[in-house]
Amino acid sequence: MEKILQVKDLHVSFSTYGGEVKAVRGVSFDLHKGETLAIVGESGCGKSVTSQSIMKLIPNPPGKITGGEILFKNQDLIKLKEPAMRKIRGANISMIFQDPMTALNPTLTIGDQIMEGIKQHEHLSNDQAKRVALEMLNLVGIPNPEIRLKQYPHQFSGGMRQRIVIAMALVCRPDVLIADEPTTALDVTIQAQILDLFRDIQKKTGVSIILITHDLGVVAQVADRIAVMYAGRIVEIGSRREIFYNPQHPYTQGLLQSVPRLDMEKAELIPIPGTPPDLFLPPVGCAFAARCPYAMEVCERVYPFQTQLTNQHAVDCWLQDERAKQLVSKI
Repeated sequence: MEKILQVKDLHVSFSTYGGEVKAVRGVSFDLHKGETLAIVGESGCGKSVTSQSIMKLIPNPPGKITGGEILFKNQDLIKLKEPAMRKIRGANISMIFQDPMTALNPTLTIGDQIMEGIKQHEHLSNDQAKRVALEMLNLVGIPNPEIRLKQYPHQFSGGMRQRIVIAMALVCRPDVLIADEPTTALDVTIQAQILDLFRDIQKKTGVSIILITHDLGVVAQVADRIAVMYAGRIVEIGSRREIFYNPQHPYTQGLLQSVPRLDMEKAELIPIPGTPPDLFLPPVGCAFAARCPYAMEVCERVYPFQTQLTNQHAVDCWLQDERAKQLVSKI
């Protein structure tokens, strides 16, 4: 499968009055053409910072990409100057933010906002840009697009506004679409519609999607592969089936145990004890060790090597060491 985006050993830090926050600590993953990769984890684990780093939207100061590579079609985005990056944003890589109301300008019509991107990147006339905008509104399921094009954001419901933001992100037909918590502000019924829309758009356009979310229900419906983040690192990555039915990292197992399931009527939800570590002074070893029921002495001293379990499934955990398996089996 063709790799369209490669993130290699990405490090991102923020300078604060209290010291340096190491928000992303060596994140690596690939995104293949036409797939949906979901990045999941608790709040503060580095999901959004990772996605914003791909777009080079980290404010500097206080934020800074301190190491790694972000390769888009074999070009390192980190090394690009801002004028070159502006040509890629929107045209080749687009982003959908969490709250559609803050992503839309209340003083401009929907048509003006959708047409802005395509006029900027493809230099079309007003008539040409309007035709493309109408196509996008049809694609995302906005009825009466001719009328809606002239209306303002406050004249739309939350779900409709999210569809408009998606249309804005897709107007230049990008190769990569990054969706940062795109359904969090929506009710369950509208969430389902937006997820169906993502699947439909991907079939029609072939766009590759990075979905940032804390909602495992969303992941189960749309993701091809899942990357689980904790304390600035990806601790497990694999296909949807591997993560849901054969999770190997104790943190992944804890996430799944704390989510309600329809097939377990009387099952007790088991919360993960404790809190994530302070990223001012991140642990030397496994960051989950203090909350892990299987933690060993080595977990606190040395960060685990990545173990490749299958072609797609990899995990950073000392439990995958053969000696550790023998020890755990005796407990």
